[in-house]
Amino acid sequence: MANYWDLIHRVLREADILLIVLDARMISQTRNLEIEDKVTKTGKPFIYVINKADLIDPVTAKAYKRNIPHSVFISAKNHQGTSHLREKIQIYAARAKLDAVKVGVLGYPNVGKSSIINALSGRNAAPVSTISGYTRGLRNVRATSKIVLLDTPGVIPYMEKDDMKHAIIGTIDHSREKDPDIVAMFLMEEFPNLLEKYYGVPFNIDKSITLESIAMKRKLIAKKGIADIQRAARMVLKDWQTGKIIRE
Repeated sequence: MANYWDLIHRVLREADILLIVLDARMISQTRNLEIEDKVTKTGKPFIYVINKADLIDPVTAKAYKRNIPHSVFISAKNHQGTSHLREKIQIYAARAKLDAVKVGVLGYPNVGKSSIINALSGRNAAPVSTISGYTRGLRNVRATSKIVLLDTPGVIPYMEKDDMKHAIIGTIDHSREKDPDIVAMFLMEEFPNLLEKYYGVPFNIDKSITLESIAMKRKLIAKKGIADIQRAARMVLKDWQTGKIIRE
């Protein structure tokens, strides 16, 4: 992790503009305040890029836009909002009187930094995976004749040990989560009726019963016909991390 931070510091030095990438479903949880503090201290212009905007409803997106300055909402997956982001980068470059501009892309693992780079460049220049930590080193990707993007590995704050948060935002991959049932029940608590609606099961105050219902609905059965709650919970976490579950 220390080596990853060395790369971040290098980007902070080399970049003319910085993009701070957040997950639209979990904006506050994916804000890396340590990175934001370092960005602010550079005095360089920055843009909050709220990715995965296709996973929230338009009303929620509109409310967020009013409250988050210097932000652009995009869906890198659907190539929505990328032209607006490119225009905003070019405006900053023009203000700084730069013929060519280097743009650093920063954020937690799994917020979609590489997908944004591919959307801006119009090609699969940066390898993409739903597995967190897939980007290992620093990549320079030319988006246009005047824009070079610096792709960085995702990092978490030095002292942050919040395993629940890391599972929710995808820093801990669903396949490696030790307690998927606890994470799934936390999601139910955080987003009431979201999972029930997605999987078509009734709401229940007892969230373990909801997981049983999901398991039975998806035919995830353990020995003796018992609902396999652990498999159901891991499926829920996978569907959440890979963007199948849309926040409404």
